[in-house]
Amino acid sequence: MTKAKWIWYLPLTIFVLLYHTADANRPQGYFREVCHYRKTQLLQPVSVPRQHLHAIREQMQIRATLQGPEIDAYILPSYDEHLNQEISRRDQRLKYLTGFSGTDAVAVVTQRGAALWVQNRYVQQADGELDCDWEIYRMNDTVTIADWLGYYLRPGQRVGADPHLVPHYLWRKWENDLEGKILKLRNVNNNLIDLIWKDRPEPDLITIHVLSKSYAGEKWQDKVKELRERLHHLKCDAMVVTSLTEIAYLLNIRGKDLPFTPVIKAYLIVSHYDIFLYVDRYKMTEAVAAHLHSDCFNSMCVKSKDYDQIWNDIRTYSQIWKSVLVPAPCVQEQGASEMVYSSFPQKIIYEHMSPIIMMRAQKNSVEQEGMRMAHIRDGAAICEAMSNLETRFYTEQWTEEKIKYEVERSRLSQQHAKGLSLRTVVAYGEHSSYPYYISSNVTDIEVTDQSLLVIESGSQYYDGTTDVSRTFIFGQPTNDMKQTYTMVLAGILRLSHLKFPSDLKVSKLDALVRSPLWVTMSDYPGATGHGIGVYGAVQEPPISVDYGHDSHFHFKEGYFFSSESGHYKSGDYGVRLKNVLEVKNTHNVHPSGAKYLAFQDVTLVPYEPRLIDGTLLSSLEKRWLNEYNGKIRQYVGEELKRQGNMKAFYWMMNKTRHIREYLPEEEYRAATGAGARSHAFLTITVPALLLGLTVFGSFVRWLL
Repeated sequence: MTKAKWIWYLPLTIFVLLYHTADANRPQGYFREVCHYRKTQLLQPVSVPRQHLHAIREQMQIRATLQGPEIDAYILPSYDEHLNQEISRRDQRLKYLTGFSGTDAVAVVTQRGAALWVQNRYVQQADGELDCDWEIYRMNDTVTIADWLGYYLRPGQRVGADPHLVPHYLWRKWENDLEGKILKLRNVNNNLIDLIWKDRPEPDLITIHVLSKSYAGEKWQDKVKELRERLHHLKCDAMVVTSLTEIAYLLNIRGKDLPFTPVIKAYLIVSHYDIFLYVDRYKMTEAVAAHLHSDCFNSMCVKSKDYDQIWNDIRTYSQIWKSVLVPAPCVQEQGASEMVYSSFPQKIIYEHMSPIIMMRAQKNSVEQEGMRMAHIRDGAAICEAMSNLETRFYTEQWTEEKIKYEVERSRLSQQHAKGLSLRTVVAYGEHSSYPYYISSNVTDIEVTDQSLLVIESGSQYYDGTTDVSRTFIFGQPTNDMKQTYTMVLAGILRLSHLKFPSDLKVSKLDALVRSPLWVTMSDYPGATGHGIGVYGAVQEPPISVDYGHDSHFHFKEGYFFSSESGHYKSGDYGVRLKNVLEVKNTHNVHPSGAKYLAFQDVTLVPYEPRLIDGTLLSSLEKRWLNEYNGKIRQYVGEELKRQGNMKAFYWMMNKTRHIREYLPEEEYRAATGAGARSHAFLTITVPALLLGLTVFGSFVRWLL
């Protein structure tokens, strides 16, 4: 090889080695088969999400002329300013940028790449909704946001994020992780999406409405007085309330600023001498002003101010207060945003779980009774919807979306109904095998009698919030389906009839529900249960029944929470059951001195008897099931008769028929297979042996 060739060959070799080394370090996310196929195709026409991606990159560059140095990457979470997951159309910034319609996600954009981090349950949905410009990563994957940015950016470059949309604890985590990559996290107070979103929806012109004491059970003044006592105990001069559900609870007000939670978008500051509500003025009415005593000048008057005025007031009052409680994360609550946290001087911040969480968790007697009544009406709604479905099942064509409409129509026609508490899930066949499937017009399929149908839904009523899951079948189930359903049902029954000392940790109960499934070496993802509000959030802290997330919280009388179990056979079918339980006091004392507590079913919706294999339940479990069916007949039956809905009444009576708790020995053997084997031996095996002996004897005589 000549000298001239060596001169060209050596740098080319070094370049190839460096290229392959860099490519080997490239982060690897979820494999997108469609995008891999399109790599060899012609460039697709420019889509709307691609235009949005280009626009955000332009904003990252021109920011240098507006707020100082340009940023080299931008992080966008799916939260709104109050760190909610289910948000209004106006706040769906991540959906506008990426096209992803799920929740709990984070997008990251650089000039050379774009990536989205989602929960494992949303991976397939994201793959179907995102352009091929986007890489997809799982939240708990080995590749973190800092790892990905470390590949795309050089040391010393700047990463921007809107502190209004990021929880303080998460901001600190990102900051530390990026420092490890020699990158800098910077505040971008003017959200870049808002700058490019030209047709952003206008705020809904919805006013606040007052929740009367007949539903709340307590005056807001008494709640504020208790909160101030707790702040005094914590030696805090004031507290900033950022959670919308806490504001709604504390002041006995409700609204419609979120799709499934009846709240108003606002901030609240409570000190020992003042109460300030920061809300858009058009939402206040004379009735609300009178309810909050806005025209007086004492410590029990709620002064309303413009929504954005809070940032000026924080700076003003920070010069007066010596200690301010800023909410810390607690189970489903994310705590305060980085913007709230950084607006206060560091020396006066007392980061602590919001006292309102514990005040709200233990429902008063009016709220307890309201929850029971709401669930009776909710049970009647499900019976009405399912009786209509079964009556017309073989005369009409049914799809997931049509069934969803039927369920929601029955719910919203009930007395005191104010809307849905969660997205209604109707999943049939293979779709039911996905734990977090969300039905839509795109994925809609026909429902037949060949597989299982899972329905998860809930509603908001003036006097309560509901959340229920049931699994149905319209044909004949297989033995495998019955076995799976019965195992799931057994876990639900065991928890609902548990009696336990009050000092038992909540997370320990998870094993009781999962134990029937663990016997078969199977399990289901997600938590078994969560707290639930009263005309509030369908997921409410501090309760979380999840053995993977231990906590120091305990049950108290008057708590309400959900109990959920399921089993999902990938690509085939799924089973899901969920009830809401109330914590009751047994008035007995444990030897340690703790109270003995018990659970009571509040959800009153029939199980599917065609899917129950009685031989897999103990006699005690069958007795519990009969008692539950008896409650449905008593309370839901009375409600259906009051409504004059006899078709739903007879459907309910048929689904709650008494189950024999003990079987005669012959029937038990037949049901478990022992009787069948004996019958087969007598009717098939013995005659076959006799016939064989006869033939053999004839053959021997022929030989002789």
